[in-house]
Amino acid sequence: MRKGITIVLAILLIAGSFLFAKYLIDNKQKPKPRANKIVKTVFTETVNNQLIPILITANGNLVAKNKIELFSEVQGVLIATSKEFKPGTTYKKGETIIKINSDEFYANFQAQKSNLFNVLTAIMPDIQLDFPNEYNKWENYLRNFNMNKPIETLPNINSEKEKFFISGRGVYLAYYNAKNLEVKLNKYTIKAPFNGVLTEAVVNPGTLIRSGQKLGEFIDPSVYEISASVKSEYRDLLQVGKTVEIFNLEKTQSWIGKVVRINAKVDTNTQTIEAFIQVNGTNLKEGQYLEVLLQAKSEENAYEVPRKLLIENSKLYVVKDSILDLITVNTVFENHNSVVIKGLENGTQLLSKPVPGSHPGMLVKVFNENTAE
Repeated sequence: MRKGITIVLAILLIAGSFLFAKYLIDNKQKPKPRANKIVKTVFTETVNNQLIPILITANGNLVAKNKIELFSEVQGVLIATSKEFKPGTTYKKGETIIKINSDEFYANFQAQKSNLFNVLTAIMPDIQLDFPNEYNKWENYLRNFNMNKPIETLPNINSEKEKFFISGRGVYLAYYNAKNLEVKLNKYTIKAPFNGVLTEAVVNPGTLIRSGQKLGEFIDPSVYEISASVKSEYRDLLQVGKTVEIFNLEKTQSWIGKVVRINAKVDTNTQTIEAFIQVNGTNLKEGQYLEVLLQAKSEENAYEVPRKLLIENSKLYVVKDSILDLITVNTVFENHNSVVIKGLENGTQLLSKPVPGSHPGMLVKVFNENTAE
């Protein structure tokens, strides 16, 4: 009996101990794990202030200085000439670029010349009687009158009486009617005003040309101009006759240009001034996009940094004792990709690459190339 009671008490004691131990384990407070502090590695550069030349860049397209658009002032069928009317065809000064059929118009012109000749012939007897001293000059004019040559200017009038007589007989009317057709006849042929090349042709031989219709474009490929817009604050840097450097976008070729004109008006939208720079050389083409480099004064005790590092247009991140600090600097000049600044002390560790999530007081580790190796 006593043995059985002892066994039951032992079992109850063991079970109670087990439950109490379990209770202690379940209610035991676990210490919070410590979060490992993440320290970002940053790239820096040591500031060394020096003399920085201010270089102003501007972009623009090349335009031929001597350039004309070809339009027709008359109507007719385009006739083929000795050279094809196609883009890329070259012509020398005075060479025919375009010829339009003028047979019908030429016949009308000859009729007007004939009418002028007849009018002059009809008044010769009266001139001999009323103006004997003027007869020889009119006779010589008729003798030299050639239906296949341009109309010569009428002889000089020496008196009011002679002028009234000539006018009353319809000489002036006949002369200017014929002269008008002669001028218009010359418009059926378009000749090259200078050595150049055809860059655009919108009609073909056999096409009916109408008055006012555009026929093409003709340029002189030896001299070009480029228009560059510069901020008005740098207007003093632009002077007529000043030479500038011009580059292609790949920076593989360069040319020397000269400022030939400066617009006196400031663009109200961009507050820029337009300068026209003349340039010639090999490998230049109409419409080519180039970059113009203007050298301004140099800034002493300055430093140049990438534009992307600038915060709020006037602040930069520096590293002091492994902590980021945001300092204010003075922006002297802004270019497309960089800015020239003042206000940094020599030896300052400047952040050379942007760090996502950066803020003043942030703990950082400066990248060391020797350690990385």
